Amino acid sequence: MNKIFYIFIPILSWILITLPLWLSPFHPAVVAYFIIAFDLYFFYKSILTVIRASIAYRKIQLNSRINFAKKLLKNKKLDAINHFIIIPNYKEPIAKLAETIDKLLSSDYPFKEKIFLVLAFEEREIEAVKKGEVLVNKYKNYFKDILISYHHLLPDEEPGKASNQTAACLKAEAYIKEKKIDYKNVLITICDADSRLPKNYLSYLTYEYLKSKDSHYYFYAAPVLLYGNFWQLPFFVRLQATLSSILRLAFLEYGENFIQISTYSTNFWLLKQVNFWDRDIIPEDWHIYLQAFFKFGKKVKTIPLYTIINGDAVYSGNIFKTALNRYQQEKRWAWGVYDIGYALSQSINAPHINIFDKLKKIIFITESHLLWPTSFFILTLSASIPPLINPIFKRTVLGFLLPKIAAFILTLATSCLIFYIYLDFKLRKDTGLKNKNIQLPILIVQWYFLPIISFLFSSLPALEAHTRLILGKKIKYQVTEKV
Repeated sequence: MNKIFYIFIPILSWILITLPLWLSPFHPAVVAYFIIAFDLYFFYKSILTVIRASIAYRKIQLNSRINFAKKLLKNKKLDAINHFIIIPNYKEPIAKLAETIDKLLSSDYPFKEKIFLVLAFEEREIEAVKKGEVLVNKYKNYFKDILISYHHLLPDEEPGKASNQTAACLKAEAYIKEKKIDYKNVLITICDADSRLPKNYLSYLTYEYLKSKDSHYYFYAAPVLLYGNFWQLPFFVRLQATLSSILRLAFLEYGENFIQISTYSTNFWLLKQVNFWDRDIIPEDWHIYLQAFFKFGKKVKTIPLYTIINGDAVYSGNIFKTALNRYQQEKRWAWGVYDIGYALSQSINAPHINIFDKLKKIIFITESHLLWPTSFFILTLSASIPPLINPIFKRTVLGFLLPKIAAFILTLATSCLIFYIYLDFKLRKDTGLKNKNIQLPILIVQWYFLPIISFLFSSLPALEAHTRLILGKKIKYQVTEKV
């Protein structure tokens, strides 16, 4: 039964992609109505993304004017809070790590003596010890303390952030116990090696954490926008980085369905309750949320932080290596479809959680992973297949109109690109990136390549991930190169 849980959605992906081929000879009208319905749904989702991204952007603008550090000083509980910033890394250039740490030093958090740095290295990296020594010597006077973990990979563990972060938290746990610090007073921030936290992040996070009596059940996340190395990128990565940044903005307005990605925070108590990250998984951000959800139910939430984390997109120095690494990164993300099987199996083992709460969560993560590999094929190719395969259907009114109706709906959906272009311009400005007027025509023209880029670097790697899960062929974790 468990195996069926894990491969059901990947199999459904293939069924939906091939549906026009095998159903058109028998029920072409059913196929046509399915395609039209899917196109309308995609149009609805596109409009919703515009609305959500607009609201989130406006809230970021408003929150940028709030001095959270000043507000915190009025809170009597502030003195008890300790921040542990964990930076998991493997073969990251030391200059990249230093850039991320330097950004931490600009934090406006009022009690910097309560900030701890945790450098989470992998033991198998030859240069790890040397890099750790260099960084400790450089920054030891700027933090309360610096902890270093060298994760020894065990046979039953998957290499990657999950197992590395768990090793780092076990190191931190020994320290926290020794200092007799309450777990609920320890805020853990997982900070990717290329994520530059804004100066108000820790103050904002602490302010939100101290607001609620149930905050120890919460995760906290701000959008990681991929503008850090924007002008270095080949146009196909730059386009995807732009689209990804806008979608991450929109995620903030998902309400109870908002789940953290990449760089996020929570408290040590919650991590301890779920025994930290499962060490045999690859994408860890949604998974740790689900671990907590299936223990505590709807109490678990991700609280949006309306500030901007500036990160880097994939860049390996030349176009071919960059393209390959971008493909591998997307495939690794799409391997998160594994979480649907995990959620289904955990649902059975969590009778204490309301069935409707479980169902809503499963439907949301299923929708996200099902649209990923299937959208391109259904939107761009499906409408032309029924009339080709079934000549009789082609002579009907529906058969004649199907390609035209699908094209019209898709044209309406692509009108949202005007908003994306405008918001991209605003976000680049807000992240301190200079807008190069000479590049403006290229930044507009590049959107014409969106279908083929989406196919090569989104749908195809996602479909490979789904197919591998069906066949039982695991992917290997590969660190995304960002030079």
